[in-house]
Amino acid sequence: MASLNDRAQVREQYRTSANLNTRISIHQKYSVNKQGFGNWIFAQYRLREKDRILELGCGNGSMWVGHALPDGAELILTDFSAGMLDSARENVGKRANISFRQADIQQIPYADGSFDAVIANMMLYHVPDLKRALSEVRRVLKPGGMFYCATAGSNGITEYVRELLKDYGIRQGTGLSFTLENGGELLREYFPEVELRRYEDALEVTETGDLVDYILSLEGMADFRAVTPEELYRVLDEQKKNGVIRVPKDYGMFVSQKEK
Repeated sequence: MASLNDRAQVREQYRTSANLNTRISIHQKYSVNKQGFGNWIFAQYRLREKDRILELGCGNGSMWVGHALPDGAELILTDFSAGMLDSARENVGKRANISFRQADIQQIPYADGSFDAVIANMMLYHVPDLKRALSEVRRVLKPGGMFYCATAGSNGITEYVRELLKDYGIRQGTGLSFTLENGGELLREYFPEVELRRYEDALEVTETGDLVDYILSLEGMADFRAVTPEELYRVLDEQKKNGVIRVPKDYGMFVSQKEK
């Protein structure tokens, strides 16, 4: 379970969309897979006409820009950060079938069996009481309802950087409570059907400063502060081959279904 200090760091990190925007931009600029993670995520959803859909931890809402809902479907975008919701409202705009509400996944403010689908992407590893959160998701889903949750694995960007900086005392491992490696086991306590889908990708970074900015946006990674930006830049720049730093990405999604 995350400490109160960890939770405070998360709240500060996501108080506004600035840090999130920094992290999104590097993927847009340097990803090898041109489909884009957001487009791939959307392609995994099995949304139907007249579905009622809840997204928890919607962030800046960019996922829904350019993506239409099925006829008659309703989407509620929620985040525990008021600043994030402000960004989501601005990005998504006014749409009759989309509404916004501040909410915490650990205490979802809706009745049992309210939704055909629940979405919680790249956020479950921030939740202090994950068991309570997953229980709440299951509670608000209708029988047969779908739960979509994208997350990271243990061989991605942060782990790559940690390995490069190990001589500076940077600890190893993801430090995440919900990953591609352990998420299936956690989800099967609440859902009888759980499928893991992986997204194949990497970064090919040509401007070292962009990768430095990305790393410095990770406010929850306090041990990175032991390395100065100048030293970080030097270490990363040494990894260039033919002007490119190739950085692994490790992302995917769990698709779970509640019993019918």
